[in-house]
Order: sequence, then C-alpha cells, then structure tokens
Amino acid sequence: RIRRRAHSLANHNVVRNPSLYNKPFVESYEETPLLVAVLTYMGYGILTIFGYLRDFMRHWNIEKCSVARERDEQKDFVPLYQDFENFYTRNLYTRIRDNWNRPLCGVPGSKMDIVEQVSHDYNRTFQNTGKIMRDVINMGSYNYLGFAENVGQCADAAIQVTEKYGSGVCGTRCEMGNLDIHQEMEELVARFLGVESALTFGMGFATNSMNIPALAGKGCLILSDELNHASLVLGARLSGSTIRVFKHNNMVSLEKLLRDAIVHGQPRTHRPWKKLLIVVEGIYSMEGSIVRLPEVIALKKRYKAFLYLDEAHSIGALGPNGKGVVDYFGLDPKDVDIMMGTFTKSFGAAGGYIGGKRELIQYLRSHSHSAVYATSMPPPVAQQIITSMTTIMGEDGTSLGADRLRQLSENTTYFRRKLREMGFIIYGNDDSPVVPMMLYMPAKIGAFGREMLKRNIGTVVVGFPATPIIESRARFCVSAAHTRETLDVVRGVRGVSGPLVRPWKARRTRRSSPFIRLTKGSCVSSKALHPSRHGA
Repeated sequence: RIRRRAHSLANHNVVRNPSLYNKPFVESYEETPLLVAVLTYMGYGILTIFGYLRDFMRHWNIEKCSVARERDEQKDFVPLYQDFENFYTRNLYTRIRDNWNRPLCGVPGSKMDIVEQVSHDYNRTFQNTGKIMRDVINMGSYNYLGFAENVGQCADAAIQVTEKYGSGVCGTRCEMGNLDIHQEMEELVARFLGVESALTFGMGFATNSMNIPALAGKGCLILSDELNHASLVLGARLSGSTIRVFKHNNMVSLEKLLRDAIVHGQPRTHRPWKKLLIVVEGIYSMEGSIVRLPEVIALKKRYKAFLYLDEAHSIGALGPNGKGVVDYFGLDPKDVDIMMGTFTKSFGAAGGYIGGKRELIQYLRSHSHSAVYATSMPPPVAQQIITSMTTIMGEDGTSLGADRLRQLSENTTYFRRKLREMGFIIYGNDDSPVVPMMLYMPAKIGAFGREMLKRNIGTVVVGFPATPIIESRARFCVSAAHTRETLDVVRGVRGVSGPLVRPWKARRTRRSSPFIRLTKGSCVSSKALHPSRHGA
C-alpha cells in the first residue's frame, strides 16, 4: 500500500513545466521502510495502552494524578481536559519533555550556554542544578545568517538607538508609537523586497494570524498547503473564509481545487467566489522543502487568484541576494500579491512584515488588527533589522553580507551531502538550511535529543502531532555562523550516528535529475519526460 501511494505521488509531484525554472529543482523524500513503519505503530500502540492503564489507576487513586483535571463539583460540566491532546501530554509527551524548554543563559549563536536542569518527578517539574553547560553547539536556532550576536555592528547600533529612544514605545503606530525609525525601516524593507510599500509588525505569528482576516472574509475561498504553519491556519480560520487544503507542493491538487472553485462556485448558491487566495510558504520548516513558486504563480495567473507567500524561513536564507524564494527562482516580486516574512530568523530580531502594492499596505494600516491595536516594535529591534538588512544588501560598504550568504549556502550543501553519504534519510530541498533527519520511532525522539546534549550538541527533535505519526525526526538548522569544523563535529558524533538514528535500510532513493522532484520511494527520470533535455 505504501509503495502504491508512493507511485501515485510520483505521478503528481514531478515538475510539470520545467521551462518555468532557471535552475535544477532537487528534493528527496525516501519511503519509510515497512518494518520501521510497523515497529513505529507498535511503539505508539504500546505507549497508548500503558497510558490508558495509568489513567485507569489514576481514576481509582491507585496512582497519584499530578496533572490538571476538573474538581468534583464540576463533574456535571462539559469536560475541559478529557481529550486526546491532554491524554497525549500526560502519557507520552511528559516522558520526553526534558528535550524542550531548556533555558539558555547567553547568545544563541553558533554555540550557546544552557542551564542544567534535573527532574525528580518524571519530567513534571524541573529544578536548576546551578551548573551551566558551556559552548553547546547550536543546531536548533533559526539563526541562518548569524546575526543573533552581542558583538559587532548590529549590537553596537542597537545600543546607540536604545540610548536615544529607550527600550520601548508604549503605544500603537496610529497613536503615539510611530517613530521615524519605523518609517525608515519600512522604506528599507520595501526596497529590499522590490515592492512599492511595506508594513511591519512587532510579532511574526500575529503578522499572519491578524492580517489574513483583513484580506479575506465570508464568501472568499482560501487554498492552503496542507503543511502550512499554525499562524497561517489560525489566520485562515479567523477570517471566516471557506478553506480547502491541497496536498503539499502538489500542483495537480492545487489546480484541481482552482478549477472546481471556478466551475462550481460557492456551496448551495453557486455564486462566484468573491476572492481566491492561495496561501503557501517559502521554506516549510518541518520538511525542509521549497515551494514550487514558478508553478504556483503560473496557476495563480491562469485562474485569476491572489497569492499570499509566507517567507518566514526563506527570506535572507535563499537566493543569490538573500531576498528569499522569489530571488531564488529569479522571479518578479510583482507576481506575488502579498509578500509576508519575519525578522525573527535571518535578521536576528523580532516581528514580521507584509509587502506589496501601495494600495494594499494603506488598506492594512487601517484594517489590520495587528497594525491598529498592537504596540509598536521596540526601537532597538527596529535598528537590528535596519543594520542587518543593509549588511545583506551591501549598503554598509563591506562584503560581510555577501560572505554570510555564501557561507550559509556552502554549509547547507556540505552538511546535507555528508549526512546523506553516511546513510541517513534526509528530507527536503538540497538548498534548504532546514535539514530534517528521520528518526521514525517514538523512543528515538527522546534518546536522540538527550544523547546529543551529552555530547554538547543542542538539537530540536519533533514527533507527533507536529509530524505524521510514523515520521518523527530531528531537525537541524544550518547557520552561516557554523564553521566546517563545527559541522564535522555534529555529523561525526560517535554512538549516535549508528543504530540510534539509522533505520534498517530502505530502498535507496536515487538522486533526481534537473527539474525532477523525488517522492517517497519513487522517482521519474527527466529522460522519460523530455528525451531531448535529459542530463546529469
């Protein structure tokens, strides 16, 4: 069944129009080995059975219950905690909770300092030991260009602005919180993106969740990628629009939804939709995949839809000039109606932005809840964005920005290639600095995170429900701040790079030729599709 599904995906996930691409588009997704899938389901099944057994013991006071639950006088109320999410938290997540929420006590650069914690009640609570774990290699932060630092021109400029403006504004942009530095930042962002105007916000999550409701409403249709971020999902739900989900990066699925929307219109009345809005991301943070933007834009133009592009992970991390996925594919920014991104990753700051036509930005200034009601961005954060962005653009008079962009690209290519050569199953695009390494089994999630930390390496491990139940993974985030020696230390850790991570070998996934995307366990050769264009 898995192989039939992979074969079906292969027919739908190849690049349908190679002429839209100016460079090879290479992504790989290896099929989950059947034995590993069976053992993973068995592992979750055993954990679930023991979870229900422990809940039974808690109900009869055989085992002490240390989690939130309703009081006896609330027994006739609708249950507040008795759902599967709470069951999962009690019996599965708590077992490996020590892998997350670790407090840092320094700059999250290429290396970081972590406060050592210990739990005496099976990860329900934690106590600090008073010790500091020094110089832990940071493979979890989204510090793609290495601007999260406390020294250098960004830090110096932020200190000067703090002395001039203070640390906060204590007002909204439309009241007493609009500073000249905010206007300077927005003009720079618009110039960086190549759009007419831009609007900035103090929180990246709210940039999506509070602006999509201002752009779409009842009678509109939102077409959302199935792997879109929670902020996009929340924004779409808050808008009151009808939402339809297409398969991840699958242009056949997207086009089918567009056709059906135009042919059938709204449910019951069959009136035309007021607006068709396609919502995608530049880099998908759990898969390491890059959106097929040329094909999305082609469909958007063909069916007269609007395009909302979230470049939270791709801005600064992709493209020869660091301008994101639009720059990566060499496309015209005017073809994207709403360009959204965050400053929390490549720029080492906080907040987000939306760029587009001047009329769009003027509309959002008065209709976006995040623009009207939220407190303005702190001046030091705004200056961090200005300094890092001018550095990327080369307007600081140095080559530091270009050097960091090149270093990130080289580090990404090197790290992905070496992990793949070692036999690990790596997901995503070859140019994506987000590198998911598959763990599969639930027991490996906690074990991998703990064993890596013992070896002074900090990583992010992810499992269900953030990923499909049989696709638990460790996620590495490559940075320009990493050196080749640092990456060699991570990939060469002894004791972890063997049976703890590597599953029984699945059928080897072949590398794809230009313009061909690999799906799980399947590939289609470019020679078969275009005999005159095949090559290495």
